[in-house]
Amino acid sequence: MTKKTRNGLIAALDIGTTKVSCFVARATKDQDLEIIGLSHQIANGLRRGVIVDMEAAEKSIRSAVHVAEEMADDTIERVIVSLSGGHPAANLHNVETNVHTAKIEDPDVMRLFNQARAQGQLPEDHILLHTLPTEFVINGESGVRDPRGMAGDRLGVRMNLVSANSSTVQNLKTCLERCHLDVEEEVVGAYASGLGCLVEDEMNLGCCVVDMGGGTTDLAVFIDGSLVHVDSIPVGGSQVTNDISRGLNTPVAHAERMKTKFGSCLPAPSDDHEILRVPVLGEEDDAEGTTESRSTLVSIIQPRLEETFELVRERLEHSGFDKAIGRQVVLTGGASQLRGVQELAARILSKRIRLARPQHLQGLADATSGPEFSTCIGLLKYAHEKQGVWPTGPAQTGPDPNSLFGKLGVWFKQNF
Repeated sequence: MTKKTRNGLIAALDIGTTKVSCFVARATKDQDLEIIGLSHQIANGLRRGVIVDMEAAEKSIRSAVHVAEEMADDTIERVIVSLSGGHPAANLHNVETNVHTAKIEDPDVMRLFNQARAQGQLPEDHILLHTLPTEFVINGESGVRDPRGMAGDRLGVRMNLVSANSSTVQNLKTCLERCHLDVEEEVVGAYASGLGCLVEDEMNLGCCVVDMGGGTTDLAVFIDGSLVHVDSIPVGGSQVTNDISRGLNTPVAHAERMKTKFGSCLPAPSDDHEILRVPVLGEEDDAEGTTESRSTLVSIIQPRLEETFELVRERLEHSGFDKAIGRQVVLTGGASQLRGVQELAARILSKRIRLARPQHLQGLADATSGPEFSTCIGLLKYAHEKQGVWPTGPAQTGPDPNSLFGKLGVWFKQNF
């Protein structure tokens, strides 16, 4: 079960390629979440979601956590952390067990979970992160949400075993231990982003969330309210920045500013007439800079984003869930804010595109409304749900803790 800090707080840590975000929240009297501390710092020591410099990554994490602690006026000892690298994989696995009682009870379900975990096949060098039931089957009848109390001789489950590269997970744990933080759980970043920004109907009817981060573009497919597929593409916003830096021979910091202020992935008629000042790489004096038209900037950005969405399309088609999700794709993450992204994605993916921001939580709402914080909000909701105090009602977006999946999730984490 998720343990909190000494004053009942939940701490979420999103360690990305370009930024480290730390959110601290507590449950209100209404059992909702209120954010009371947050921080986001530039990330160092990471490449495509994977730690490549332990000391640099440690400093970035310490800095983010310290600022969040100061704001929350509390000490963070345990965190729930996102994992954006490590080649996450989802494997759907069907298992069955005999029922020896008149009605299906908790021990039968527990036995089924044990069996799924023992028999499931993971990719080589992977470690199990999530064990998620998608549906139950009683005597061949599928689509059962809660089998307890029902009669049947055979009980089956379709289980989603979500895993990631074991060395990536271990290095993340080691880095956090060096920061004197206990890891409560690692959550695949795209899964957390989906929990943070999708609405209930999207999860139920079928949807793919595309989290466009700095170093990776992560995918999570939800069908019938459950996560069924995850993937990660090693291309993100930082590659666009590097392309600009190389193409215009300008410092990376200025390339990032140009991307966010003037960048677009679709051309406009006025681009040829808009002239941008470009400092030259290695020159200390800005007067030594050159000029380029905005159309040149767009011509550098567009191919990289086209490549990204073509990879998303290929991965979706390869997963077999392209048709199952219908036409709904949701974009989130910092790189989704680039102008023209929605139109370009719609053209390449042939889907209906929604640009999503994280769902509202009490507290520091304005400071957490950007799409780059969907993962952190999802982490908080994930941890809060596991404690069995998830808010109910029509606005709910995650699995209900009073439903089978919420209760089994709590049980499973307590026992394993």
